[in-house]
Amino acid sequence: MEKTSARIPKHLQKYVVNQQYEKYTAIDQAVWRYVMRQNHYFLKNSAHPAYTGGLKSSGISIEKIPNVHDMNEALSPFGWRASNIDGFIPGVVFFDFQANGILPIASDIRKLENIQYTPAPDIIHEAAGHAPILVDEKFSQYVKLFGHIGSKALATGEEHELFEATRAYSNLLESGTATEEEIVAAKVLFEEKQASVTGLSEAEKISRLYWWTVEYGLIGSIDEPKIYGAGLLSSVAEGRSSLTESVEKIPFDLQRVIETGFDITKPQPQLFVCESFEQLIDAVKEFAETMAFKKGGTESLEKALRSRNTTTMEFDSGLQLTGTLNTIIKDAKGEAIYIRTEGPSALAFNYQELPEHGRVRHGEGFGAPIGKIRALSQPLDEMTDDVLKMNGIEIGKECVLKYESGVTVTGTPQTFLRVKNKLLVISIENCTVSLNEEILFASDWGTFDLAVGESITSVFAGAADSEQFFCDLNELEQNPLQSKEETVLEKLYSEVRALRETSIDRDVMQQRLNQVFDRLSVEFPQDWLLRLEIIELLEQQNLLPSWKTILLQQLNDIKKLHPDFPEMIERGLLLAKE
Repeated sequence: MEKTSARIPKHLQKYVVNQQYEKYTAIDQAVWRYVMRQNHYFLKNSAHPAYTGGLKSSGISIEKIPNVHDMNEALSPFGWRASNIDGFIPGVVFFDFQANGILPIASDIRKLENIQYTPAPDIIHEAAGHAPILVDEKFSQYVKLFGHIGSKALATGEEHELFEATRAYSNLLESGTATEEEIVAAKVLFEEKQASVTGLSEAEKISRLYWWTVEYGLIGSIDEPKIYGAGLLSSVAEGRSSLTESVEKIPFDLQRVIETGFDITKPQPQLFVCESFEQLIDAVKEFAETMAFKKGGTESLEKALRSRNTTTMEFDSGLQLTGTLNTIIKDAKGEAIYIRTEGPSALAFNYQELPEHGRVRHGEGFGAPIGKIRALSQPLDEMTDDVLKMNGIEIGKECVLKYESGVTVTGTPQTFLRVKNKLLVISIENCTVSLNEEILFASDWGTFDLAVGESITSVFAGAADSEQFFCDLNELEQNPLQSKEETVLEKLYSEVRALRETSIDRDVMQQRLNQVFDRLSVEFPQDWLLRLEIIELLEQQNLLPSWKTILLQQLNDIKKLHPDFPEMIERGLLLAKE
C-alpha cells in the first residue's frame, strides 16, 4: 500500500485508503465468487475479446477477491496502476486518477442482498469491470485521454451538491444497516438536488459520454454487439439482459449520447454500440473542442462562476490563476473586463506554481483586469525592461495603466516577475484599481499583483498546480480494521470454502459437511448462496445424493421469498453441475 501510494500524485493521495483485505468475510468471498463465475460463464462469448484474457492479466481471480497490490503489479506492463479509494469520489478527481494511469478501486464489496447490482462503487465493479479491458491498447488510450479531458470539465454548483446527495443515498442503500427512514430521507434529498439541476454543464455532458461508453458500452454491430462497459461486465443481471431485445441498441452518435441522461439506481433501457475504440477516441477529441479549457473567453468564465468551486483561468500570456471565481465585471458588450476570486488562490505558469504566489500570499482572493492597455506598442508580457521604461513602467516610479475597458491601475511597480522571458506579474505598491467611480482595489489593502494578459484563453476545473494548491488538504480518515469474531453463518461459509480448497479424505469431508448441513437447515432457512456452494461440492465429489435432494427442496422454498431468487438460484445450479 505504501509503495503504491508513493507513486500517486500528492493531491490524489488524500482519496486513497488501505484495502484492509482481512475485513472480507467468507460471505464476501462467496459473493465475489458467485458473481465472477456467473459473469465469466456468460461473458466469455459475449464480451469484448480482451475480457477473458484481461481478467488474468490484470491480476484477477474468479475464486477470490483480488488484492489491489497484486493488481497494481499486474497492470504495470500495460501502463496502468491500481489504487484503493473510499467509494464515491468527485468526477474531476476520478478522471484525474485515470489521466495519471491509475485505476481507482473501491475497497468495499456489495452485500449478498445486492448481489445482482449495486449503485455504490464496489470492488466487483471497479476491479472485475474496469480492469480487464484496459489490456486492450486502444481502449487504454481512450480511457487515459478521457481522463485528461474529463478532469478539466466544469460542473455547476448544483451538480456538486447533487453528487454529495447521490453518494449519501447510494452508500445508505449498500450499507445494510440504514433504517427505512434514513433511506427515504436520503432519496428525498437526492431527488430535490436532482430537480435543482437545470441545463447541461460540460461536466454532465462528458459524464454521459463516459457512462454510455466506459460504463455501459457495447462494441461491434447493432445485430451482434459485444460488451465492454464495466457496469455490464460486473452486473449479473444487466450483463445478461444487455444483449436481449428488451434493451434498445442505438448506433453510437456523440450528440445523441450527450443528450441521453441516465439513472444509476435503475437498469438502462438503451445502450449505444460503437464501431471501434478509435471511434470513441475521435468522439472525445471532438467533444473537447466545445469545452471551456479549449475555448476560453467570457462564456467560459461564466461556467467557472456557476461552478462555485476551484477552477483555473489562463491568460494569453500563459499565466494561470487558480481559485474560486466569485465576480465577473463586464463591459457594455457583455465581455469580461475584470475578475475576482474568493478564498485561497494561486498563480502558476505551465502548471507550476510561481514562487511566492501561492495560497499563503493570496489567501483572501485575487483580482485581475482583462483587456488591452491603451497606447502600448506591444503586448505587456513581451516587453523587456527597456521597452517597459519607454512606456512609463519602471521599478520605483509611479505609473498609470489605463485599459481600453476603462479600468485604471495606478501605483509604483516594485518587481517584475518573468518566466522564460515572459512578463507574468507586476507587483505594485500604493496601488489603486478603479473602474469609473468604483474602487476595485484600494491602496491600503497591500501590494497589488497585476496579472499580465489581455484575454482568457482557457478555463478548467481544478488547480493548475494541484500538488502545491492542494498540498495541505487533510487526508481521509482511515477507518481502523475492526477485529470481530466470525458469526455462525460466516463460519459455515468459511468451512465450505476450506473444504472446496483442500484435498481431504471423503469420509472426513462428509462428516464436516454434515455439521454444516445440520446448522444451515435449522438456523438459516433463507440463505440460498451457501446451499448452492454445498450442492457444488456434492456434485464435484459425488457425495450424498439424498442431501442434494433436500437442499434442492429448500432452495425451491427460498425461491418464493424474492422475485429475483428463482433466476439467481437456477443460474447457480447450472454452474454447480458444470
